[in-house]
Amino acid sequence: MAVTTSAPAPAAVSRDVNPRRRAQRRKRNIAVLFVLPALLLLGALVVYPVLFSLGRSLFDASGDRFVGGENYAEIFRDPATLKAIRNSTIWVVVAPVLLTGLGLVLAVLTEKVRWATAFKLVLFLPMAVSFLAAGIIFRLAYEQDPNRGVLNAVVVGVHDAFNDRSAYPTARARENQGLTGDAGGAYRTGDTVRPGQSVSLGFVGVAPDKMPADARPARSAAAAPPAGDAVGGVVYLDFTPGGGGTAGKVDPAEKGLPGMTVEAVRDGRVAATATTAKDGSFNFPALQAGSYTVRLPGENFAAPYEGVSWLGPALVTPAVIGAYLWIWTGFSMVLIGAGLAALPRDTLEAARMDGATEWQIFRKITVPLLAPVLTVVFVTLVINVMKVFDLVYIIAPGPVQEEAGVLATRMWLVSFGGGNNQGLGSALSVLLLLLVVPAMVFNVRRFRGSGK
Repeated sequence: MAVTTSAPAPAAVSRDVNPRRRAQRRKRNIAVLFVLPALLLLGALVVYPVLFSLGRSLFDASGDRFVGGENYAEIFRDPATLKAIRNSTIWVVVAPVLLTGLGLVLAVLTEKVRWATAFKLVLFLPMAVSFLAAGIIFRLAYEQDPNRGVLNAVVVGVHDAFNDRSAYPTARARENQGLTGDAGGAYRTGDTVRPGQSVSLGFVGVAPDKMPADARPARSAAAAPPAGDAVGGVVYLDFTPGGGGTAGKVDPAEKGLPGMTVEAVRDGRVAATATTAKDGSFNFPALQAGSYTVRLPGENFAAPYEGVSWLGPALVTPAVIGAYLWIWTGFSMVLIGAGLAALPRDTLEAARMDGATEWQIFRKITVPLLAPVLTVVFVTLVINVMKVFDLVYIIAPGPVQEEAGVLATRMWLVSFGGGNNQGLGSALSVLLLLLVVPAMVFNVRRFRGSGK
């Protein structure tokens, strides 16, 4: 007797499939429910502003007249905007390269130091500081006045350690007393002198509290006649404390100006040089017969060295990039250090056993193996520097804002910082978006490739 099996009824199949489909549909609906708030925020905060900016960039400053691509053409006609594009290019070329290089070097070196964790922590701490606070810190550090700016205080200290600074930067010759100004801030006597004669050179403009502590009364020096073959004299402060005294004459209470360089000049050449004593006296012994002019060189009155103009037009962009490096070096070092920790140690040890030097290992093994990490760090920094705004706006003073401006600051200034041209500002924002998007796409693809 044959046994036959019958196929399951269609109704049973539908009963099995429908619950499965309903479960999948329920999961999909739950997923959409959870994603919907994020999509709404993304649309409100990203998609809508992008579309609005794109549309606004096609209208004039008032927003009433359609101008098409005129705002985009204006970008490449405006000198200030072209300067911002140039500065943004400098940022993109310089900052990511330096940060990636510094991060790589520091990540490799910290592997070889005992207190690596503490060292990484110190370098990473600036990441906890906001760009606003960092901008204020560096604005003060870059101050031109050495009494306020720490960088110029260091620069001036080093400079003055190797170069003598003038003791009398504010001194000037008293008028109508026989001294005339010369080239380079020097002073010379209007009348010539001969051996056996003396001169009294009076100056004003030196505050009593700025006088050297070892200065002595100048009257005795003025009273002492030089030898027959010498020219002498005194350089003194022609001012009597409390008032009184006679202009052009050495009074009892008036002090000499020690440490000044004095020259005896004949026929345009320096015949002798002397330095004033504590009472301001000087002496040129054993001079040949003839007429001489007494000159005080300009270095006696040179203004003190004020340091480097960090925030001047020439250095403001490198100065702001320096502040950016201080903040982001720790970020670069930590990311590259994480990639370095994942390298196969057996490869490095095998290279050492084969006799490779540390430099060869670094150049031919470490760097090639870290290439994917270095690329991600570099592209991430490129995206970040394209959008830099806070540091430039805070650190650069008003007179050099245009010299330091980048696309983000130019966009803000044109739109809200006095330009009141939202049409041109929207065009700049669209340009900035177009420049950032390719780097973002590249980075996303790199992440997806590393995930696979």
